Amino acid sequence: MMRRKTKTGETQTSTREEKTRAADPYQLQSLDRAVAVLDLLGESEGPLGLADVCERMALHKSTAHRALMVLERCGLIERTPENRFHLGLKLYDLGSRAVEQIDLRARVHPWFRRLSAQVGETIHLGVLQKTSVVYLDKVEPNNRRVWLASRIGASNPVYCTAMGKAMLAFLPAEEAAEIIGKIRFVRYTRRTLMTPEALMRSLDRVRRRGYAIDDEEVEDGVRCIGAPILSESGHPMAAVSVSGPTSRITQQSVPGIAEHLLRCCREISASLGVRERKKPQTASPFLQHYA
Repeated sequence: MMRRKTKTGETQTSTREEKTRAADPYQLQSLDRAVAVLDLLGESEGPLGLADVCERMALHKSTAHRALMVLERCGLIERTPENRFHLGLKLYDLGSRAVEQIDLRARVHPWFRRLSAQVGETIHLGVLQKTSVVYLDKVEPNNRRVWLASRIGASNPVYCTAMGKAMLAFLPAEEAAEIIGKIRFVRYTRRTLMTPEALMRSLDRVRRRGYAIDDEEVEDGVRCIGAPILSESGHPMAAVSVSGPTSRITQQSVPGIAEHLLRCCREISASLGVRERKKPQTASPFLQHYA
């Protein structure tokens, strides 16, 4: 097997790559290296320079530079004014499209049935659509004679639903502010939030405790607890809620139900590929929320 004479580090790296390529006929060396660079930047707590990438991946400078230039040209990574690199917004766009293409209903249904059995109430799955929450799935407990009248495909305003507030609270501040600015507040009950200021105060509480409550804000006598399904970056992909009459979901029972709900959301996120960062110096938004 021929090998070009280069610096020691490059020669050793090439030898490892040749052995791996021989073992895996489907490996594309340049693509594998680019993915490894993306993984490295994703696990880093801050932007990395060319020398950092070379050192951590045991790559020659010219090899690492080519990989970085290709990724930057595609928008998958971006360069800071200090000539360092971090993940690019193109990845966020691709990730959002991937989430849209996943059949969430099929993926989450097993967890929904278990959660419904644990808390004995109705479980909903919802996604954010402009200023509304659209219901994608619903699971009713088997032992209840009185069921909620919600239906799959229907929607409710984001500002007075537990799922809506759960997703709003964990959006980037600018994105949340844009949505709130478009809301036309309508009163459904005497408890409905009617101003942006009241909604913002409610979202602060959601961020502190990790879950949201619809306390008879859409319908008298119905209380809901909602929590987001977060990506690893902390962005809400969807939300899950537990809904039932206030006679069963009392103020005293909310923390216990919320504990089951947060565990369910954490497991759903894990099933969608969310993982803990390797040796994080600070907790990711995902871990901070679900801890």
